[in-house]
Amino acid sequence: MEPTGDTGAAGTHEDDYDDVHPQCCELRRTPEGARRDSLRCKIITRCLPLADHIAGRFAGRGESADDLRQVARLGLIKAIDRYDPSKGPFLGYAVPTIMGEVRRHFRDHTWVIHVPRRIKDTRQRVRAAIGPMSQRLGRAPTATELAAELGVDRDEVVQSVDAAVAYRPSSLDAAAPGDGKSEPAAARQGLDDPRYSSVEDALTVAGLVSTLTERERLILRLRFCENLPQSQIGRRLGVSQVQVSRLLGATLERLRQSCREESAAMGMSGA
Repeated sequence: MEPTGDTGAAGTHEDDYDDVHPQCCELRRTPEGARRDSLRCKIITRCLPLADHIAGRFAGRGESADDLRQVARLGLIKAIDRYDPSKGPFLGYAVPTIMGEVRRHFRDHTWVIHVPRRIKDTRQRVRAAIGPMSQRLGRAPTATELAAELGVDRDEVVQSVDAAVAYRPSSLDAAAPGDGKSEPAAARQGLDDPRYSSVEDALTVAGLVSTLTERERLILRLRFCENLPQSQIGRRLGVSQVQVSRLLGATLERLRQSCREESAAMGMSGA
C-alpha cells in the first residue's frame, strides 16, 4: 500500500528534525520523573507535524482524517520511545515506524472490498454468537443454526462469512485447511468446500487488495468471494479463460510483492 500525496510538503524535506536527535539523546540520559516527562512531551509536540503529514498521505482510503492522525501520532510516540540515537538520524527511524503503524491500521481495521452496512452488522452479531453457541452445542454452529439464533436469513449469515474475506482476505498461497493437499487457494477453481456451512472457516488473513486496480479487485472478488471458476469470470469480463489465468496470476504476484515490501517496512519500524 503506497501512500499518496505530496512528499515535499512542510514537515518533511523542509524540516529535517535534526534538533530532535540531541533532544532524544538527553531523553535517554534523563531518569524517570517530571523532567523526563516534560522533555518527552516537548519532543512529541515538536514532531506532530511529521506524523500529521504522513497521515495526510494516506487520505482518501475510507478512513477519517482524525482517525489517521491519531494512528500516525501513536506511531510517532512509539518511534520516540524506541529511538536509539546511536543507530542513525531520527527521521530514518521515525518515518518507517509511523508509516508502519498506519499500514497496520489499514490491514487490521478496514474493509478492502465494499460490503453493505447490513452485512457488516450481521458479521459482528455472528462473531458474538459463535462462542456461546459453540459451548452450548459442543461444536461450531452451522449457518442455518446461526440464522435461527439471530433471526435472519441463512443467506445473510453466509454473506457475513464471505464478508470476512473483504475485511481480511484469505492467504493467497495457503492450501485448503485439512484437505490433505498442497494446492494453494489461488489454484483452486471454484471447488465446493463441504465445511463451508461452518462459520469457523471464515477467511481472516490480512492482505493488500486496496493497492490493486478496480479490475484486479473485481477478478479477486469473483474468484475468491463468489468462488467462480476462471471460465465464468472470463465470460463476465469478455475475455478468455487463459487471459483470466494470466491476469489472476499477475494480480497475485503483485499482492505477494506488496506483502514482501510491507513486511520489510514493518521490520524496519519494529527494529
